[in-house]
Amino acid sequence: MALAVMLRNGASFHGGCCGHQVLLSLIGPLLSTSKLYSSYRRPGAEPEKKQSWQNADFSFKKGIDHLKTQLSLLKKEAQDYFLGPRGHSLSKHSLEQTRVLWQFRSQEDLNKWVISSDVEIGGKSKVYLKLGRNNQAALLYGTLNTEVPRDGETAYSGYCSMRSRPAVGSFNRKKYYDWSNFNSLYFRVRGDGRPWMVNIYTDPYFSHQKDDLYSYFMFTRGGPYWEEIKIPFSKFFLSSRGRVQDSQHPVWLDKTLGFTIGDKVDGPFQLEIDFIGLLNDRAHREEFAYETYDKNTPV
Repeated sequence: MALAVMLRNGASFHGGCCGHQVLLSLIGPLLSTSKLYSSYRRPGAEPEKKQSWQNADFSFKKGIDHLKTQLSLLKKEAQDYFLGPRGHSLSKHSLEQTRVLWQFRSQEDLNKWVISSDVEIGGKSKVYLKLGRNNQAALLYGTLNTEVPRDGETAYSGYCSMRSRPAVGSFNRKKYYDWSNFNSLYFRVRGDGRPWMVNIYTDPYFSHQKDDLYSYFMFTRGGPYWEEIKIPFSKFFLSSRGRVQDSQHPVWLDKTLGFTIGDKVDGPFQLEIDFIGLLNDRAHREEFAYETYDKNTPV
């Protein structure tokens, strides 16, 4: 009982969560079947004679192992919290100028990302993700097809994307990236000359900023040579609301990064990504990259 109270009260530690999410994380591994939550039955099949709760297979060993794993993660997060950001001292954190967020050297690194395309809305584009030559980069490739599905509703098609998975802490809590010490994204890529959109997805607490999407158009030069790209945060514009907005100080609490191609050109594409990181460019003084105008107010 004391453990349950401690977990419930400390669920918001360094990330924030609700009590029911912690409870679901604890009992989730005990259930090896999804029939407890599903009422779907195939057409023509006989109805189940057992109650839904009787189909649950409780595995206490699996639950205990899962609890041990989550408690070890919680212990590590607590140590990092008291030592400093990411387990580093505050002095080291304040002097940090670069940080690698993602690099691609194994299949485990690729598993931190998901790919999608217009197939989800009935399109015909194809996208794949694999390790590049000598396992030194991620290769995102496929074929773009702008043919619009004949469903009478979809107005456009032709896009493929790659998006990072949200970071998750102990007991399935959301983890929040701290990028406040940096002012630029920095990565090394090799493209085929086609333009890409770099997206930062947000999921803040405030409902009026829900699902904000900050974007930047990246133009690859093609050819056999790698290029290093630096994107100041001030270059990103708020594209989900159809207007440009100052992105120097947005409420970025929960972030996922993505790359999207949708240049309306049918054919193959590919993009190799060596690493993605952060940079504190102290020579960059720009606060807002776009022109702003005062609105005419009636007298």
